[in-house]
Amino acid sequence: MKGQLHKMRVVHENPIQYYLDLGESILLNNYIGKHIKLSWEGKIQCVSCQKVTKSYFGQGFCYKCFTESAQAAPCIIRPELCRAHLGEGRDIAWEEANHNQPHIVYLAQSDITKVGVTRNTQIPTRWIDQGAISAIKVAETPNRYLAGVLEVALKDHFSDKTNWQRMLRNEIDESIDLIEEKWQLEGLLPDDLLQYFTEDDTIETFDYPVTYYPQKVKSVALEKTGFIEGTLQGIKGQYLLFDGDRVINLRKYSGYMVEFEG
Repeated sequence: MKGQLHKMRVVHENPIQYYLDLGESILLNNYIGKHIKLSWEGKIQCVSCQKVTKSYFGQGFCYKCFTESAQAAPCIIRPELCRAHLGEGRDIAWEEANHNQPHIVYLAQSDITKVGVTRNTQIPTRWIDQGAISAIKVAETPNRYLAGVLEVALKDHFSDKTNWQRMLRNEIDESIDLIEEKWQLEGLLPDDLLQYFTEDDTIETFDYPVTYYPQKVKSVALEKTGFIEGTLQGIKGQYLLFDGDRVINLRKYSGYMVEFEG
């Protein structure tokens, strides 16, 4: 099966269900424990305009779209820079539909506790994509900008980065109490942001389809090897885990034209 690579589609079940969409949808859980091969055809198409590009920026954009598309705007990485609530942005209609909408500030647990922001409709997908084992909502805001401001206020106390190697080795701090850590934050927030704090203490947990976690993570680069093949031992976040401690981040290769064999 051939097609343009995008991040895997996920369904929150026990365990998480992962789908690879290459024109047709492939349930990758069915291939765990089996030999598969993913080959790059040497071609990259921009995920926004679909033009063939020799190099990509961000997560699969050509340079023009990276500098002009709303989907690659700086506020994707830094929500506090968002201007959608002011009726501004690279694409006003897109910003209104995606960023001037309710957002969630959350704590996610992996090897440490991480603070993050996502649109409310992206829960729990965002947590699964990060490889979190559990997560809890901290605040609900009416737009991306306010969620970003709130996240910045918490960055001195929690990281906003995931250590992907430790996440893939499944190194977990079992002592983390998300509810306790969440409520400690209440006293850290400025008065004007306290109104967005949520009393919803529901903890979402995630079970990933992994039979073996790598001991020493070895990242495979499609641009160097052209392919990866072997026994699929699991899936976590947006990573495929292969025998020999090899891993590949499929989201990194959004836009790559690939062939799947299994």
